[in-house]
Amino acid sequence: MIIDMTMPWADWGKQALKRAALERMATSGYSFVSLTVGADDTPMAETLRFIAKERRFFAANSDRYQVVETAGDIPAAKAAGKLAIGFHFQGTRPVEKDLGLVEVYYRLGIRHMLLAYNQRNFAADGCHEPADARLSGFGVALVREMNRVGMLVDCSHTGIASSLHAMEVSSTPVIFSHSNAKALREHPRNLTKEQIDGCVASGGVIGVNGMALLLRGQRCDSETLAEQVEHYAEVAGIDHVGLGLDYVYDSPGLSQWIEEQGDAFPSEGGYHQLQEFAEPEQVPELAAILRKRGFDETAVAKVLGGNWFRLFQQVWK
Repeated sequence: MIIDMTMPWADWGKQALKRAALERMATSGYSFVSLTVGADDTPMAETLRFIAKERRFFAANSDRYQVVETAGDIPAAKAAGKLAIGFHFQGTRPVEKDLGLVEVYYRLGIRHMLLAYNQRNFAADGCHEPADARLSGFGVALVREMNRVGMLVDCSHTGIASSLHAMEVSSTPVIFSHSNAKALREHPRNLTKEQIDGCVASGGVIGVNGMALLLRGQRCDSETLAEQVEHYAEVAGIDHVGLGLDYVYDSPGLSQWIEEQGDAFPSEGGYHQLQEFAEPEQVPELAAILRKRGFDETAVAKVLGGNWFRLFQQVWK
């Protein structure tokens, strides 16, 4: 079972590459991928229209894809030769301070939501926010409502203080869907040891990010990915490591979008150069490298998808 918790999914860039990326994932043995369908730059109305469009696409192609509702839908889809699809938000703006929308979004397929994307919003501070504050009062209420409906609380792109506060508040495991470790690459997007420890204490999982900018040496080859997996296995434990490769199907399209986002991507972060990403076809190679590095079959299976699947079974309702 291969589960990838993050693939940006938007209408920027070349749409032919976007659709082809899913076929490449299926060919590479993927079981499930979580697609970004809303963010801190998309208000409610725009987000709902986009979700409706994408759900219609997947319904029209139900011979190849299945939007999941339960964890059990993932192995069932794989047995039927389909790629299982889930959705998430990279930020909380689509909620627009209306807690009643959390359950609505969950019913539409949103299974995890980042509390903030790089900057401050009405719930939390992002990782590039200088103040690095804790959750707002609304943010606390939002985490509790996410717990109630079964939506995973996701702290990738979220500030240190806000992420640690979320772990204090949440009654279910808190995740980092696509975040690497500062110990291997010093960058505001990467995680401190305190964040890693807090995630582990909550019972959460951290997804290794395949963006070269966030990996040691700014390289995204499979050996470098394996190094990040190995580091997390050592400092967090094998039960808390997964994949969230953050694969972008059109890097020039991403660059154009970043230029339009202003302060969300500060120049010192290195975002404004053309970015490189680990690709879906590297996952089988990553598995082979991990075996050579001494990970047994059970450990590799946990990293590739087993740990995420365990959380889905535990949290989704």
